[in-house]
Amino acid sequence: GHRYVRSDHRDSGALIDLPAHPWSFSYFLSFVFACSITRLQFQDMGEATILTSHDKLAHYLGMITHSVPIESKFVEGLADHLNAEVALGTVTNVREGVAWLGYTYLIVRMRKNPLAYGISWEELAMDPELVEYRRKLIIEAARSLDRARMVRFDERSGNIYTAEMGRVASHFYLSKNSIEVYNGLLKPYMNEQDVIAMISMSSEFDNLNVREDELPELDTLARGCDYEVRGGPETKHGKASILLQTYVARENLESFSLIADLNYIAQNAPRISRALFEICMNKGWPSAAEVCLTVSKALEWRLWPTQHPLWQFESFLKPSIIEKIQKLGFDLMQLKEMKADEIGAALRHQSIGGKVLSAIANIPTIEMDASVVPITRTVVQIHLSITPEFKWRESLHGNSLRWYLWVEDSENERIYHSEIFTLTKSLWREGRQCIAFPVPVKEPLPAQYYVKAISDSWIGCQATATISFKGVKLPEQFSAHTKLLDLDPLPKSALQNEVYKSMYGFSHFNPIQTQAFYQLYHTDDSILLGAPTGSGKTISAELTLLRLFSAHKGMKAVFIAPLKALVKERMKDWGHGLARRLGLSVVEMTGDVTPDIRALMGADIIVTTPEKWDGISRNWQNRGYVRTVGLVIMDEIHLLGADRGPVLEVIVSRMRYISERTKVNIRFVGLSTALANATDLGNWLGVKPQGLFNFKPSVRPVPLECHIQGYPGRAYCPRMATMNKPVYAAIQTHSPSKPVLIFVASRRQTRLTALDVITYAAADGKPRIFLNMDDQEMDMLVENVQDSSLRHTLQFGVGLHHAGLSEKDRSLVERLYVGGQIRLLVATSTLAWGINSPTFMVIVKGTEFFDAPTRRYVQYSITDILQMMGRAGRPQYDSHGVAVIMVHEPMKSFYKKFLYEPFPVESSLHKQLDDHLNAEIAMGTIESLQDAINYLTYTFFLRRLLQNPAYYGLTDGTDPESVSAYLSNLVGGAVERLVKAQCVELSDTVDVLGGDRGDDGGDDDESARVIRSTFFGRIASTFYLRNETMKVFAVGLTPSMEVIDVIRILCAAKEYEELPVRHNEDVLNAQLIPQLRHPMPIRHADKPSCKAEILIQAHLDRLQLPVSDYVTDTRTVLDNSTRILQAMIEVLTERGWWTSCYAVMRTIQCLMQATWEEKSRGGSRRESGRRLLPDVSFSATFRRSAGKVKVEVDAMMKVNRANNRVPKAYAPCFPKLKEEGWWCAVVDVETDSLLALKRFAVPGSKATARIPLETDRALARILHERRMPAVHVVSDCYVGLDTQLTPVMVDE
Repeated sequence: GHRYVRSDHRDSGALIDLPAHPWSFSYFLSFVFACSITRLQFQDMGEATILTSHDKLAHYLGMITHSVPIESKFVEGLADHLNAEVALGTVTNVREGVAWLGYTYLIVRMRKNPLAYGISWEELAMDPELVEYRRKLIIEAARSLDRARMVRFDERSGNIYTAEMGRVASHFYLSKNSIEVYNGLLKPYMNEQDVIAMISMSSEFDNLNVREDELPELDTLARGCDYEVRGGPETKHGKASILLQTYVARENLESFSLIADLNYIAQNAPRISRALFEICMNKGWPSAAEVCLTVSKALEWRLWPTQHPLWQFESFLKPSIIEKIQKLGFDLMQLKEMKADEIGAALRHQSIGGKVLSAIANIPTIEMDASVVPITRTVVQIHLSITPEFKWRESLHGNSLRWYLWVEDSENERIYHSEIFTLTKSLWREGRQCIAFPVPVKEPLPAQYYVKAISDSWIGCQATATISFKGVKLPEQFSAHTKLLDLDPLPKSALQNEVYKSMYGFSHFNPIQTQAFYQLYHTDDSILLGAPTGSGKTISAELTLLRLFSAHKGMKAVFIAPLKALVKERMKDWGHGLARRLGLSVVEMTGDVTPDIRALMGADIIVTTPEKWDGISRNWQNRGYVRTVGLVIMDEIHLLGADRGPVLEVIVSRMRYISERTKVNIRFVGLSTALANATDLGNWLGVKPQGLFNFKPSVRPVPLECHIQGYPGRAYCPRMATMNKPVYAAIQTHSPSKPVLIFVASRRQTRLTALDVITYAAADGKPRIFLNMDDQEMDMLVENVQDSSLRHTLQFGVGLHHAGLSEKDRSLVERLYVGGQIRLLVATSTLAWGINSPTFMVIVKGTEFFDAPTRRYVQYSITDILQMMGRAGRPQYDSHGVAVIMVHEPMKSFYKKFLYEPFPVESSLHKQLDDHLNAEIAMGTIESLQDAINYLTYTFFLRRLLQNPAYYGLTDGTDPESVSAYLSNLVGGAVERLVKAQCVELSDTVDVLGGDRGDDGGDDDESARVIRSTFFGRIASTFYLRNETMKVFAVGLTPSMEVIDVIRILCAAKEYEELPVRHNEDVLNAQLIPQLRHPMPIRHADKPSCKAEILIQAHLDRLQLPVSDYVTDTRTVLDNSTRILQAMIEVLTERGWWTSCYAVMRTIQCLMQATWEEKSRGGSRRESGRRLLPDVSFSATFRRSAGKVKVEVDAMMKVNRANNRVPKAYAPCFPKLKEEGWWCAVVDVETDSLLALKRFAVPGSKATARIPLETDRALARILHERRMPAVHVVSDCYVGLDTQLTPVMVDE
């Protein structure tokens, strides 16, 4: 029977109960002898007694007296360990598997004792490293994993690819045997009993033994189980099922062995159930997934789903109270509708009702509402709003809660989309959250889909929203693409101009340029050219420029590019090429560069961003150079459907309106990738059928070979990490010696990807495989590189490119990559649009990016992916290009289907209509509601509204009455919001001169009401601010503010809502707040406004920022601060509040010099030296004549600067160049009122300058009362140079 070894610490004796299997005792015995029997600090020997049966005595004596070498058991678990390495990405083929096996203890023992592993000495002599034997083991293990569907093994190539089952097994530490069990038992429809039985049959529970003395208790427990015990208590799996149900039911056990087994099951069953849930989600089985998640939460909470949800509040409510509630049959809905005294009366406990209601209020419940937006005939977009309906308690809910969202088709038992929705405490405070995602559909449309949200951790917390397709009208099929004709390439002699011919180094135009040449060069028709990236669209645009300057001399051209990087590239290209050869003037206009009026009037080509041209063209009546524009070229016009699309749409609509009013023909040229609805876009631009060219995405000068690879894993960062080795493998396979461009979603990913690729190259013994220049030459270059990560990676021939790099570093990387000195460039996705950097191979590593406003990962648009792919293939070097798209596994089929079927371009003007209407009202273009509706007829929005009404929420049809009612509501809502923001006034009078309003009153009279712009509206339009910011000014600005008050109002501006608060940046913000001079509540650390204030205060204190992203974000914040503060000055001037206005001026000084005023008053002069600062003296004169007073301020420059231009301000810490400027203010000292304000500049070479100020009659009245106002001259750049003047009175 039993075997014992007695253990007594007092006399070093030991009594040990030997296990049933002697082989396992060798380890246990050695452990006991080494650790327990001898107490080294007290004795030099120990004593042990072994009691065992006679037939085992020789065995144990031999084990004690003879040392036996430890052999490896690794072969038994080789398949599971190989699967883990494949899922991790360490092993991707048989060769790597053989190398990995060489690091194990198994190989060491095989060489020492080959016979124990079935290897003869002869085999060892022929293959000392056992390479072939290792290969055999890896192949056998890979085959077994392939049969279990855990990997995909290609025996011909030796490649091993991970599969979803293998990834789940690795992540949840499941064995291959368990996966084989699940493969046989999993099915789309299962209940809790099926899932519990399947968990019990896992191989993890094979080590359970059914002992005879346990059977009576197991029989008793089985009779009390909620679910059938399959196999009975006599089997291992039956015992596991009984103990699992006993654990959830919280039954007490008597047998100590059962208690030990129960603890083992309690540790493993929740993990296995979570794995089953992941498997069902991957298979797209909604019913099975829901059941598995329910069982998982039941095991974690030890509660059955049939029990009352209030059992999750045992620490808050007594179990007896919850039992009473459950017996009475009150569900949560009934309890919510009851009052506290009613609950107390029902439970016969008057004081408990409030606590019960409090617990119910803490149950995480959400409400969902879903709507359908058609995109194409095969894809719809689901708009889902989620509203939390509970009270947040950190002790219960922690920092965040997660819900699994999925869209299911219950008829076909299929999940079409799934994601995790994370609700943080800050999002809970905001309330309603909106998300959108695409879902495929088939015709005929299904009756309905369901959106389900199930809590990841709370039992009974789920919500369902029905998506009805009743009445949904799908858009019509789009027109076919333009066929590429088989034409002979047109020689450049067709230009018929020697100067034009000399501009181009090629001999013939490419096929796309040839086909469109006549319309581009010989007509003035508007053009829409949709073609893949690299098709020569820029040269096509140049042909329209040549047409303009040869046929319409004196007219200007405007080139609008969506990014500043594209503007700079055009300036660099045309400035050294087209403009220099033709003697033209090219002017750049971006947020960084603002030319003066003379430069704009003298320019032939204006290269600008949409926002800049929008701001300029708003005042077109007073700007002659806007009215002389004869050509508008819009690059990447397909971005019309992106966030900045409304600006582009408004520009085109306004230019069309200007053309109609001035009777000057404006030619529109749109450049784009291939479009799905090119006809709609062309009609809006006024393109005739012969001017519409919309080629397929596959029509490229260089053929493209595309590979789409899917990678599993729900978490973004681990999934990106698993892609790094396949990235290196793809480079070695497709482009071992040619340039490669890798696109990633963030700056952090550029660094991590580059370092991992360098590591894999070093492991291959080729660390500098991407470097094509001498090491010493590269060492000299990297000495001047500012970014430490870039300095490291460049030494291995790998470049980084993102917005966080300095201009100098970016230029160096671009030059080295284009020049071929480095072969690998890892860049953020904006490079796809920003720089013309063709390459042989493009890798898109991940198709998601973190969207700051929604604080979640969203997919790139198909257009963005095509733009990145378009960089692959160099016409002058390659016969083809290669693109590898690495996507999340569930999205693989989506990209395969829609990669060459892009979604149509839709308008988003209706989402930003308020600000654009305000601009038109301020201009005087719109004077009534009817004018606003008429204005929309110029927009692309109206055309798409008629083509796809359901996308824009028009569900009543497209008849004139329905469309008119829709537009009236849309415009009316926008005007109402502008009225609330104090940007417009809607008078009760009717504009009877405004045109034909109709004869009957009613709605016609309502639409004819006069709309007038207010001061706030004009300021918003002039300074390009949102109307919500004006609302902030109206409420927040007060007469007596200090600098910190100004900063906080500045940061509350809606322009900073888009400032990203990335992952874990709320933690960084909370760490920075205590270091600030004026800290704010830490609970706001995750808000964009708080981050903006942190960055501004850190800038003023010159604090070291924790990450490079904050440096770039600081530039963005400071970039916008100037115009917002200028607008604030205008508002305060209008109100006459001098103290607050002066505080804003001082704030601008502080931001320019990166210092607090009290910390560095006059510090600018000490820091930068007198030579860098203006040395100007001022004097003021009041000239009184006929009851009017004119103020003149004379400025005398003591140091004559080089030229007549206004000098640039010395502000080394400010991200933008700025000219020196001054404010001259006339202030009534007694009332602290601002009477007049003017901003001026002092040219560098003038000895004196006179600045006249216009004032109202208030100044004359003050002088009549014999009060002398003060004149203040304030610098807009430097701290400590402000001057208060005593004016001289002169009567004329």
